[in-house]
Amino acid sequence: MKNVFIFFVIALFFFGCAVEPATTEVSQTLYYGGDIITMRGDQPDYAEALVSSGDTIQFVGTLQEAKKLFSSAKSVNLKGKTLLPGFIDGHAHFAGFPGQSIGAQILPPPDAGANSIDNMLQILKDWATPENIELTGWIFGIGFDDSVLKEKRFPTKLDLDKVSTVHPIMIIHISGHFCVVNSKGLELLEIDASTPDPEGGIIRRVPLTTEPNGVLEELAAIPFMPMVLNPKSEAAATAFLNAGQDMALSYGYTTAQEGRALTNSHLFLEQAAKAEALKLDVVSYIDYSVADTFLKTDWYRPTYTNHYRIGGMKLTLDGSPQGRTAWRTQPYLIPPAGEDENYAGYPAIPSDDEVERIYEMAFQNDWQILTHGNGDAAMDQMINALKKVTAKYGNEGRRDVLIHGQYIREDQIDAFKDLNIIASLFPLHTFYWGDWHKQIIGDSLGNIISPTRTALDKGLKITIHTDAPVALPNLMRVIWTATNRVSRSGEIIGEQERLTPYEALKSITEWSAYQHFEEDTKGTLEVGKLADLVILDTNPLKANLNDIKDITVLETIKEGNTVFKKEANSAMN
Repeated sequence: MKNVFIFFVIALFFFGCAVEPATTEVSQTLYYGGDIITMRGDQPDYAEALVSSGDTIQFVGTLQEAKKLFSSAKSVNLKGKTLLPGFIDGHAHFAGFPGQSIGAQILPPPDAGANSIDNMLQILKDWATPENIELTGWIFGIGFDDSVLKEKRFPTKLDLDKVSTVHPIMIIHISGHFCVVNSKGLELLEIDASTPDPEGGIIRRVPLTTEPNGVLEELAAIPFMPMVLNPKSEAAATAFLNAGQDMALSYGYTTAQEGRALTNSHLFLEQAAKAEALKLDVVSYIDYSVADTFLKTDWYRPTYTNHYRIGGMKLTLDGSPQGRTAWRTQPYLIPPAGEDENYAGYPAIPSDDEVERIYEMAFQNDWQILTHGNGDAAMDQMINALKKVTAKYGNEGRRDVLIHGQYIREDQIDAFKDLNIIASLFPLHTFYWGDWHKQIIGDSLGNIISPTRTALDKGLKITIHTDAPVALPNLMRVIWTATNRVSRSGEIIGEQERLTPYEALKSITEWSAYQHFEEDTKGTLEVGKLADLVILDTNPLKANLNDIKDITVLETIKEGNTVFKKEANSAMN
């Protein structure tokens, strides 16, 4: 998602905790008895056994040799389960995981049950206990989807006022580009009929008036989200971090990305790292507006300090395709309410000169830059600026990344190949919004959203991602969407753009490690790399394609230590 759901660092001193004394004894674990997929090479490569020693993989090979060399290692019989490298999502917003996991569950099916406005209001009412409201002072939830709601519209302040007029309420759209607040919320945010629309954002109004209707778009919404998702106490901050982190680990993440860190999200993660509270690696990409501050600190480095580092800079050029704020060269077939037939979305940064200046700042400082672009007009702006800056500075070894690229044209794929851009694409859309895309941009264009096969065949390096908390950070569902491309209605969304299961797995292991400059330590099961591992109940390479979405993470192992274990799997050892 394009904003980050972040919370202030003021309550984060709770992270201080007792640290266990170091031990000189190095534990060794021998894994065998299942499918151990190394993820090395262009074709599936299996090993009989793997041995971790401390935080590192020490052996990958035959079981006979492993037992001979490591006779005293603890043995773990996989009992037919599957061992893989730990998962690395190509793009997500880790600082949003806590809000998604702890707030009202207003995602639509199959992730939650909000399929109508009335149903969603009831979920908010049920969630709004004094204990939950006390977490932030607000009633909140993340993930409503107007394209799936029975009413096919955004809720307004009048809808949310039915839940409460005493407590402020904010619900965040599944795209992360919009929010809706109730009347009390508008009052606290000081938004009224005299408040102008900010550049790059819109305050939606009651028809024929200037009165806000509660719906805030893009930069009218994004700056307020941190204010709402701000734990008010040590206990609340503890609950937030634990909930978000445990959710990530339950889906097999051993490395997560904070894909657009503003000041407070970076400070939150910095404090968590200083207190040794992180159980997995988190790499942040700092929003360009504050990059000059934080990319010149010691947190910007190629290695982690207590599981945290800054990896580079983030630039956002447009909005959400499903929300119809992605910036296109052609009008949407169904414009949003209040827009005319020529509406084609809009840029986040209208000035091409300003976009070029931001890229130049990244190139001058040798900062890797991730660029959010969904509409083809936004990607034209990106390409034009990058051509100028690349001609001036070169791009060898940079590994800059296009994030999302939903409405990318084929000529733009060629341009990105020439510019040596990695494309982190978003095939999750084919299930969640594939039917909606085909309505708003047409059948033929809708079939080629997130064109992973074309990009790969044209020689682009690719990854795929969840963009969580846009949806749950369920990486098996990402693999399923990339290999099936089936919509909610059961329609195939661009069969020709499918990946194989192995390619999809490469996209969240080896290829995403490369994207993050971490291929020397992560992404494959090889001697000398970190013992970042995940155990699945089923091998995705052998499962029926339609069953991949139901594969479960049984255990997540970070640097040799189990950080998540599904209770039902407790007998595996």
